[in-house]
Amino acid sequence: MIMKNLIKTLILSYTLLFALSSIAGNLPKNKITIVIATRAHARVVFGAHQLAGALTSAGYAVSTTQQGVLPKTGQVIVVGKVGDALIIKATSAYQLPLKKLPDTKEGFSISSSKQQNIVISGIDNSGALYGCMELADQIKAKGKLPENISMTDRPEMVLRGACIGLQKTTYLPGRGVYEYPYTPETFPWFYDKALWIKYLDQMVENRMNSLYLWNGHPFASLVRLKDYPYAVEVDDATFKKNEEVFKFLTEEANKRGIWVIQMFYNILVSKPFAEHNHIKTQDRNRPIIPMIADYTRKSIAAFVEKYPNVGLMVCLGEAMEGEGQDDIDWFTKTIIPGVKDGLKALGKTDEPPIVLRAHDTDAPTVMKYALPLYKNLYTEAKYNGEALTTYTPRGPWAELHRTLSHLGSVQIENIHIMANLEPFRYASSDFIQKCVLAMHNTYESNGLHLYPESSYWDWPYTADKADTRLLQIDRDWLWYKEWSRYAWNCHRDSIQENKYWSGQIANQFGCGQKYGSDILEAYNQSGEIEPKLLRRYGITDGNRQTLTLGMFMSQLINPERYGLFTLLYNSEGPEGEMIGEYAEKEWKHQPHIGETPVAVLNDIVIRGKKAIAAVENAAPGIKTNKAEFERVKNDMYCYNALANFYAAKVQAALQVLKYKYSKNIADLEAAIPYLESSVSYYKQLAALTKDTYLYANSMQTQQRKIPIGGNDGKNKTWAELLPMYQQELDKFKSNVALLKQNGPEAKMAAPLKPAEVELLSQTGDYYNLGAQQSVFTDTTATATVFDPVLKQLKGIPLSKAAQVKEGTTLKFTSKQPVKVIVGFFNAKDKQYLPEPQLETDASANDYGQAEIKIANAVFITGLPSVNLHTYTFPAGTNTLTLGKGACLVLGFVDGNTAVPVYDAGMNKGGANRFLDALFN
Repeated sequence: MIMKNLIKTLILSYTLLFALSSIAGNLPKNKITIVIATRAHARVVFGAHQLAGALTSAGYAVSTTQQGVLPKTGQVIVVGKVGDALIIKATSAYQLPLKKLPDTKEGFSISSSKQQNIVISGIDNSGALYGCMELADQIKAKGKLPENISMTDRPEMVLRGACIGLQKTTYLPGRGVYEYPYTPETFPWFYDKALWIKYLDQMVENRMNSLYLWNGHPFASLVRLKDYPYAVEVDDATFKKNEEVFKFLTEEANKRGIWVIQMFYNILVSKPFAEHNHIKTQDRNRPIIPMIADYTRKSIAAFVEKYPNVGLMVCLGEAMEGEGQDDIDWFTKTIIPGVKDGLKALGKTDEPPIVLRAHDTDAPTVMKYALPLYKNLYTEAKYNGEALTTYTPRGPWAELHRTLSHLGSVQIENIHIMANLEPFRYASSDFIQKCVLAMHNTYESNGLHLYPESSYWDWPYTADKADTRLLQIDRDWLWYKEWSRYAWNCHRDSIQENKYWSGQIANQFGCGQKYGSDILEAYNQSGEIEPKLLRRYGITDGNRQTLTLGMFMSQLINPERYGLFTLLYNSEGPEGEMIGEYAEKEWKHQPHIGETPVAVLNDIVIRGKKAIAAVENAAPGIKTNKAEFERVKNDMYCYNALANFYAAKVQAALQVLKYKYSKNIADLEAAIPYLESSVSYYKQLAALTKDTYLYANSMQTQQRKIPIGGNDGKNKTWAELLPMYQQELDKFKSNVALLKQNGPEAKMAAPLKPAEVELLSQTGDYYNLGAQQSVFTDTTATATVFDPVLKQLKGIPLSKAAQVKEGTTLKFTSKQPVKVIVGFFNAKDKQYLPEPQLETDASANDYGQAEIKIANAVFITGLPSVNLHTYTFPAGTNTLTLGKGACLVLGFVDGNTAVPVYDAGMNKGGANRFLDALFN
């Protein structure tokens, strides 16, 4: 009986102890008072609020007070700026050592006393905010306040920003590129305050301090000018909504230490302004007009006066004619004076930041004239163009970045568009850390401007097919977190970083560190595939190429015909060889240099397999967010199929190029299995994406050209491209069989027939290439060799000297639509008109002129070879306006004429024409 009573007593005691411990566990761990100054800045208030939230979630009882004295009892956290009276009192009262903070904006220190009171001291208000965020993060990680904390920290990069485009996947009716007024119909998300708060909270959590809003001409949606009231392009109700939202956005951003920076293109005016004054909204070849300069200056002044905490980002390129005095004058005589006018109206002298985009302009020269006028200037340039290709940048592009970094201002690196990554998830922490290191070590820059990982033109949504569309900030949270972490500090130990990111991913999927590490491995393996594909096989780093949709054989074999962007190969990857160079060296038994096409194809195939193996290893451990994990896993299979598609197709291309030298049909026959394999892998890719993605690329306009045009939102899925690749294979097999049966026979296109056109601005005779007549009025230059397809055309002789000095203007009238055939000299020299280039000129395809129709079609003694482009005009009176530089106007053809597309290769006996014909 005694034993039974003892057991009962013990059981009762343990039960009581367990109950008491459970109750104690639910009780607050301690009472903490957060103290900030009576008139603390909004950033300090926000930081204290975030810290209080973390403490409360960890079980502490928290009160926050704004006062100038320290509480006499209880545990205290004091937050403020270095030198504040409250911080001085706390440091003395708690007997804390005086820490000397580096004189770096946004730096902070956190120190605890023997009594576990804590002082967070920021070099400025943002530093105090970030100190609160750091302590809050440590509390979340450990579940309690850290003991004996003593640390300092500061960011390495001055500006760490992300961007949102107020732009769309397609043009608005009746408008041109970049022309998108701020309206609820076009941008419903812009008016969603809850979404803004979610986005801004993510930004401050990632320690980002700048938000760029990209738009062609935002001013006509946000300010009303006394002298130009008709220029506003939204109704009164929308205008009021825009004012309210923009004020809300800038105030909420300021609380979080974030500068809002409004980007705009130049020279671009509102549609109502253009219509009222009978001008175009944008015209690359239009000189500066006083009325437009006055309108723009007053728009900027009104904007600065109305929104003083907003910076400006200026793009002088695309809607102005590249480099020149106009760029300098526009920046120094219109834009900077406009900002100063706004400051004067406010009675302020603190300059808001102005960021000069080094795109299609001579930024070093512009800055030379601008810096004496305005001090708070920054420059910005694309890191790897409109893609992500390498962490070993070099060549002329690296030289430009270093030049910008040495100007005395801060150079910002723009991770732009990601045309080679979308739409698949990308989160290679290893690749990203190395890129940020290159920004510092190679470019010597000190700022980051980050685009969304995918679907920039479709913000805020991703391309994923889902019952409810996914938000970019949810799907691509790792993309934002990785770049911003390394913008703050890129000099972190790689082993510790792998542990950190594995833990972050494990938290997402509830899977534990080991499985998180597997997923990170999949991201890091797949993260090398698309960069290597583009830098070794691509045609451009611009968004006119969608890499994940594949490439046609002619694009791999003869990329020059498609407007090869040479910076991709001489700057945006390690030294190496293009496919054509590799094939030639193989044939000539010459040594190879650097990264070769074959080395890349072998590497990406291995990486694709490793990515699949890693993600499959993680699958058994997934406990939460299972639908998202399945999407991640599917992306890894997409990467694998994409890698194998390109690997097989490049091997086919190498066999075709071998035939170029050997003339052995067996080499063409050897290409067939590789090409068949590539189609097979593309079928896999089409199947993997059929029910998982809405599109491959978010820019769905006529600007996209590779692998095929994207007019009217077409050709944006793998299912649409698959029949084209199958047709390419079928034609090749058929042509090889015919070649084997009949021998080589180049297909010659029928001669182009001239259209009847009346010239209104040009007098004088026509010229005919076959008649050995001068192609210019002021030289004796004649065509020595030309493609026979041109022999019937009637060319228009123009003054070469006048073209170089003034440009080309040709006014004409016709009863039917016509195409003007313009010849561009194939050389980068100021005396020649540059070919249309979508990388720097968004209007470069307004007349269908971006694509080279016939490459190397004409040769004139002493001059470069000539590539032909066509400009399409409707019936009636029209004007062809071209920039400065010599070119040929070879004549007019009917607008319905299908001008053939190939490389005439007149300097190589038509060899390239024959290779093109194998796939037609």
